[in-house]
Amino acid sequence: MKNIKKNKKRKICFVITSFIHYSRNLLVLEELKKRKDVDLHIVIGGTALLSKYTSKYTQIKTLLEEANFKNLYEVHFNLEGDTETVKAKTVGLGIVEFTNIFNNIKPDAVLVRGDRFEVLSAATAASYMNIPIAHIEGGDVSGTLDEAVRHSITKLAHIHFPTNEESKKRILKMGENKKYIFNFGSPDIEMIDKMSKSKRVFDISKTGSGTDINLKDTFIIVMYHPVTTDVKALSKNTRNLLNAVYEMGVQTLWFWPNVDLGSEEISHEMRMFSDKVSGHKIRFMRYLQPEQFSHVLKNANCMVGNSSAGIKECSYLGIPVVNIGSRQGKRLRVKNVVDVSENKEKIKKAIEKQLSNGTYKSSNIYYKKNTSKNIAKTLATVNLYVQKSFAD
Repeated sequence: MKNIKKNKKRKICFVITSFIHYSRNLLVLEELKKRKDVDLHIVIGGTALLSKYTSKYTQIKTLLEEANFKNLYEVHFNLEGDTETVKAKTVGLGIVEFTNIFNNIKPDAVLVRGDRFEVLSAATAASYMNIPIAHIEGGDVSGTLDEAVRHSITKLAHIHFPTNEESKKRILKMGENKKYIFNFGSPDIEMIDKMSKSKRVFDISKTGSGTDINLKDTFIIVMYHPVTTDVKALSKNTRNLLNAVYEMGVQTLWFWPNVDLGSEEISHEMRMFSDKVSGHKIRFMRYLQPEQFSHVLKNANCMVGNSSAGIKECSYLGIPVVNIGSRQGKRLRVKNVVDVSENKEKIKKAIEKQLSNGTYKSSNIYYKKNTSKNIAKTLATVNLYVQKSFAD
C-alpha cells in the first residue's frame, strides 16, 4: 500500500447531492473549515440544485455563503424523468461532470456520504482519477437499490466512517483495512443533539401548503420515500398512507419524497389528494433548514413512513416511529420503532399505539461525542493511499 505524501494543507472536497447531505453534515463541514491544515472545497450537484426538490428557503449555496464557506462549486447533470433508464443515464453523466470538477479542483481526498445514486457517480470518478475517497455511513443495511449502491461506494472508498459498530463489522467483512475504519458515531445524531437544544421558535406557515399546523398541539411527521425495487406498488401504497392519516384526523407535516426512482408516483398521489380532498389536517412540506427540522422533529408526537430519520434521529430523541414497508427493514433500530406493512388499517392501528405510548427512552446506538471533530481530524491527518487491497 503506497502512501501519498502529505501536503502542508490538505485539500478536501466534500460532495453534496441532496439537502440531506448539507443538513446532516453541517457540523463536519464546520469542523473542516476551522482546521488550519485543511483547504475545504464543496461541490453541490445533482438534485441539490433542482428547485422542484427544495424551496427558496433552502438554497444550499446561499446557506453556505451565509455561513462563510468558501470554494463553492455547482455541477449540473440530472436528467428530467422518473424511469430506470433516466436514473442510469444520470449516473453516467454524473461521472463525466464530477471528473471535470475534480480535475479542476485537484483535491487530495474526496468526502462523500450515504447511498445516493449521484454519490456513486462522484465516487466512481474519484476512484478512476486515483483520488482517495472517504465515505460516511458505509456498512448500513436497509433495502432497495440503495443498499447495493452504498456497498459499492464502500468498496471504492479508502477511508470509512461507519455510524455504528454493526456497520463497522460489515465493512471489515467486505475486506476493508481495519486501520482505515473509524466509528466515531453518526454526524446526523450529533447534529440533532445540538440543534434540538435551540430555544428558537419557527413559523412554518411561511413554507409548504395545506392546513396550518399548531406545533404546540399533537402532530405527526410523515416522510415516505420510494422503494425503488417495487415502483409498481407505490401509487397504491401512497394512497393507503394518505387515507390512513386523513381518517385519523391528526395534524400532519408531510414532507415530499426524495428523487429516487418512483418519486413522481408518490408526488402525483400527494398532489391529487391536496387538490381533491378538503377538510384534512395535512401540511405538505419541502425540506426545512437543519435547525427548523430539528425543532419540528423534537416536538413531534410520532414519525410515520420509511425515512432513516425515523430509525436514527428518532432513536436518540425517543420519538415514536411507525416504519412502513421494506425500505428501512434491516437498519439497526431500537424499541421506538414499530414495523408495519402498507395496509391502511394496520398503519392506523400502529399510529394509534405509538401516540398512546408517548416518548421512548433515548438511545445512544448511533451517538458518540465529538463525532464531527474526530472525522475532520482524521481526514486532515490520516495517511492517504490509492492502491486498495482486500484484507483477509
